[in-house]
Amino acid sequence: MIFVTVGTHEQPFDRLIECVDRLKEDRKIRQDVFIQTGYSQVTPRFCLYEPLIGFQEMNRKIREAKIVITHGGPGSIMSALYSGKIPVVVPRRKEFGEHVDNHQVLFTKKLEQIRKVIAVYDIEDLEGCLLDYEAAAASLYAQEAGGIDPTKRVAEFAVSLEVLARRLLEK
Repeated sequence: MIFVTVGTHEQPFDRLIECVDRLKEDRKIRQDVFIQTGYSQVTPRFCLYEPLIGFQEMNRKIREAKIVITHGGPGSIMSALYSGKIPVVVPRRKEFGEHVDNHQVLFTKKLEQIRKVIAVYDIEDLEGCLLDYEAAAASLYAQEAGGIDPTKRVAEFAVSLEVLARRLLEK
């Protein structure tokens, strides 16, 4: 299953939902897809969906998913990472009316630089990203492994993420 979350921000993220639903319709995505649509105005026709789901349900879907596609919100990204998943992150963008500014783009770029996420900045690249997901994720896992205990890595990353988030909020 592929799990998609757009978070709970009140601006719609129709661009992501339309793309995933189209990929499912065109059979580019063959597995089941569940989308947490938030306040989007688009209703998926080929994917299962709910506007909002609880925290426990979201975490269950993340654990069950083969691939997690998320907006650039720290909470959603951290939930995926904590569950041992390398998320595909499509940041919301101001120019599409998806957020008030481009902080999700900046945040995603920082996480991409430290090789924690697979970033998609152009929605047209999502299909290729999903086709190459296993290889890309395996590469990040292999580079991450380095003989360090995974629990320690998550704790260290959480501290780094908090420092990064505070810096971004100060700007």
